[in-house]
Amino acid sequence: MLRYAYNTNGLQNHRLEDAVGLLAEAGYDGVALTLDVQHLDPALPSLAKRAFLLRQRLDDAGLGCVIETGARYVLDPRRKHEPTLVSPTQGERDRRIDFLVDAIEVAHVLEAECVSCFAGIPHELGLGAAREALLEGLGRLNAHAAAKGVRVALEPEPGMAIADLDDVLAHLPEDQWLALDVGHCLVTQERDPAGAVREFAHRAATVTVEDMKRGEHVHLPFGEGDLDLPAVLRALTDVDWRGLVCVELSRESHRAHELVPASIAALRAAEAAVTA
Repeated sequence: MLRYAYNTNGLQNHRLEDAVGLLAEAGYDGVALTLDVQHLDPALPSLAKRAFLLRQRLDDAGLGCVIETGARYVLDPRRKHEPTLVSPTQGERDRRIDFLVDAIEVAHVLEAECVSCFAGIPHELGLGAAREALLEGLGRLNAHAAAKGVRVALEPEPGMAIADLDDVLAHLPEDQWLALDVGHCLVTQERDPAGAVREFAHRAATVTVEDMKRGEHVHLPFGEGDLDLPAVLRALTDVDWRGLVCVELSRESHRAHELVPASIAALRAAEAAVTA
């Protein structure tokens, strides 16, 4: 059976301890932990101690973990997702790197399967200079992560300097780990989601799955978009995927109490249809 997790960015109205309890109760195998102002805020004191206490809670619940770093305003209250690895100034880029280093430290304590990150929107830099800055930043992060036994996974995000899997092939080294969001393939439409799993599973450190409509970057509950969920799960089974498969519904915190159990029920039903 595949192993499923749920992203805490879809549990923003729950305390982290309560969120972990909900996921364990629903039968998930892990937590995709988005470091954010309400969930293990890296700006508050005693981050390592708080991470250790969370590690004990996850161990007690039998849950694995991946670390996500896509919180909207954790670094800047006025600019969503900024600064990034491709911001115009070195100082801004260093702020993102410092945040990701904190994420790596948390991942080390939690024995997380990876730290996921994104490139960012180029803005003034332009694509060429932005991609050079990205590679420099990833080099620094990968060196720090390797010393901690952590994998850093770059997630292609529509509209960013690395927007899709074609950009991955063209601009990232082959040994760079990826965070593969299959829903994004419906947005960019350069690949079939199940085909993307088969092509890139060998270099993916984590996989995210949710429904989406073609051409629209809106994360939707299963059944509300165009994703062929059984085909994706079949592909994951065919490639013998052992990592967590993470549900990301960042706009649905107000009904997390419903979607946490409903999402894993949809996944298990689709997986049962595939294995049958």
